[in-house]
Amino acid sequence: MSSRLKDKLIQVLIDTQKIEKKQLDEASKLQKTKGITFEKALIEKGLIKEKDLFMLLVRELNIPFINLSKYKIDPSLQDIISEKVAREYGIIPLSVLDSTITIALSDPFNVFAIDDLKNITGKDVDVVMSTDEEIKKAIDNYYGVDTGQSVTEVSKDIELDDLEIVAEQEDEGDSDAVLDESKKAPIIRMVNLVLKEAIRKRASDIHIEPTADSVRVRFRIDGVLQDVLEIPKNNQNAVIVRIKIMSKLDITVSQIPQDGRFRLKISNHEVDFRVSLLPTTFGQKIVMRVLDKGSLAVGLEGLGFTERSLEIIRETMHKPFGMMLVTGPTGSGKSTTLYSVINQLNTEERNIITVEDPVEYQLDGLTQIQAHAEIGLTFSEGLRSILRQSPDVVMVGEIRDYETADIAIKASLTGQLVLSTLHTNDAAGALTRLVDMGVEPFLVASSVILVSAQRLCRRICNACKEQVDTPIEKLKELNYELKPGVKFFEGKGCETCNETGYMGRMGLTEVLEIDDDIREMLLDGKSSDAIKQFAQKEKGMLTLFQDAMLKCEQGLTSFEEVLRVTSDE
Repeated sequence: MSSRLKDKLIQVLIDTQKIEKKQLDEASKLQKTKGITFEKALIEKGLIKEKDLFMLLVRELNIPFINLSKYKIDPSLQDIISEKVAREYGIIPLSVLDSTITIALSDPFNVFAIDDLKNITGKDVDVVMSTDEEIKKAIDNYYGVDTGQSVTEVSKDIELDDLEIVAEQEDEGDSDAVLDESKKAPIIRMVNLVLKEAIRKRASDIHIEPTADSVRVRFRIDGVLQDVLEIPKNNQNAVIVRIKIMSKLDITVSQIPQDGRFRLKISNHEVDFRVSLLPTTFGQKIVMRVLDKGSLAVGLEGLGFTERSLEIIRETMHKPFGMMLVTGPTGSGKSTTLYSVINQLNTEERNIITVEDPVEYQLDGLTQIQAHAEIGLTFSEGLRSILRQSPDVVMVGEIRDYETADIAIKASLTGQLVLSTLHTNDAAGALTRLVDMGVEPFLVASSVILVSAQRLCRRICNACKEQVDTPIEKLKELNYELKPGVKFFEGKGCETCNETGYMGRMGLTEVLEIDDDIREMLLDGKSSDAIKQFAQKEKGMLTLFQDAMLKCEQGLTSFEEVLRVTSDE
């Protein structure tokens, strides 16, 4: 930016935005220190938002501002400005008329870039403005995903370990052409980069969703889906075939759902991917669940249990028999908790067998069975077979019906420690759910030794954490008594947390230990609400809401997140 234009902008900021001269001087220092533009320095200092600054420039300098996401660009412009030039200067070509080309860029004062573009194109350059983010997205959509960074980088970080390519199968259609396309280095590189980026961003799921004119890629990070990039529509089939080859699935099948899995070795660290394909209007949608065994190594201590809850769980898991249940909705971390318990019980002297649908984490030292209801291998049949194998510990993926519940309970009464999951809202509800399934109350009372209900809530990002006002009125509505001096925090959003204000997740738990008093209530036909209230008042059990508020008071999560996660409380 020329000094004249910068002086004009400074005066406009002082006059219209009421920004002090001292603050603008600090932004100038930051500009010199970091070697960035003055506009970026203003945004980094938090003196003005990017879009507000652009609107100001539009008004004062009469440079048009456009929304690139709504703009269709003529493909022939790639002949005038190459992808390399577009990425190097951070620009996107919009149109050409006679001897003038119009481009969008985020810094309209970058006279050097404009002069270079005049020399490269041999044309006069007209300028319009857009945000950095919009321009990067437009370049990716227009020229294709930026995979140029790295055959060597990817091969350094990602090795496809023990992945056999399935035998090519003949088809009357054009599957051979698509298969050839899927083997081309850019497609392999594109898929690898999506997987690598998912692991780098701590994603739990990767969604690859065909639309009418592109393929949308989204990551589920900390339980929330976020747009990542768009893959050109003409690469859709090749990407799907590549993932099918990695998952050892039939590439000729596209009209029925398919399930598979594959494993990647990344810097000597193994990560499993569970793959599900579903036919949709615009092609097959792929969802890949990222299963990182490294997350189990953190143990129960890293899952968010309070000291008292951890103590109860440790005592219970070392009992020779009985049933431990983990309850909660889908995606609440039930499997992670069960696997963490199994990990600690996994020693030479124990025979541990699981029956799951599907097998999520493949662990050494366990006998793991995949349930297949279509061939008659249901949870109940698998469990019946397991009991003939002299197990010490049995894990059943989920208790869905009376038959499975009945066999599991009888197994827990005859010398096995049984671990399983149920879909209930709270811990006490698991006891009455088993009775509702048809299991006799005295069998439930005799067999169940612990129920843990759980949810996952997001942690506030430490990089942008800031104190906020205490929601006194809302707390009064909820009859929650706040300890004096407690402060509430939120994340305002930054680059570290991708502007979400949150970074990572932790467990909220409600641990109900089944003792003689609880057994007696169950035998007397008491409701789950009555059992829950008794456990709270007499046994000191923390409910999910109370555990969430405890973490909120410790500054680990926000009050807004507490309400979102424990709304059913």
